Amino acid sequence: MTKMSKLLYFFDFRHFKEAGYPAIGLEYFAFERGPVPKKLWLQLKEGNVPDDFKGKLALDLKKDELDPQFKEIDFIAKTKPDLSVFSSREKRLLEELAFTFKDVKAKEISGISHLPNQPWEITKQEKGENALIDYMLAIDQDAQIDREEAESSLREHREIIKNFGLEPVQ
Repeated sequence: MTKMSKLLYFFDFRHFKEAGYPAIGLEYFAFERGPVPKKLWLQLKEGNVPDDFKGKLALDLKKDELDPQFKEIDFIAKTKPDLSVFSSREKRLLEELAFTFKDVKAKEISGISHLPNQPWEITKQEKGENALIDYMLAIDQDAQIDREEAESSLREHREIIKNFGLEPVQ
């Protein structure tokens, strides 16, 4: 679950850094141990597969006998992914993330999401734990678009989501 949360975060924020809008558009919060897509996390931690993944994904919840609060969740694909829903940019980013993090453990990927001057760390310092992480924090000197373009793209993206009822997690 930790690794999945971080991969989704990297995917959305890297896409934002290039295009000015997130690939999936989940809302990430600055939890104590890193960025977490809270709505999705709340569904998954109870073993509930989101409706748009029913029949395609199974969850294997493993509880720790010594710590009943702790659950490990493994994701099991029941079908091949339909990559046709992704743009060429999104496919490239998915390939890059898969290559980079293929053999990385959850603890290691958490360390990467905690690097200084990154959106999670900035949010935690400025707004505190559990605060919403602003996508605009991804725009830095390495971004492929400037702040003004990103703000415009993000406004447009949010308007489309609102008008068409396309929330990524219901």
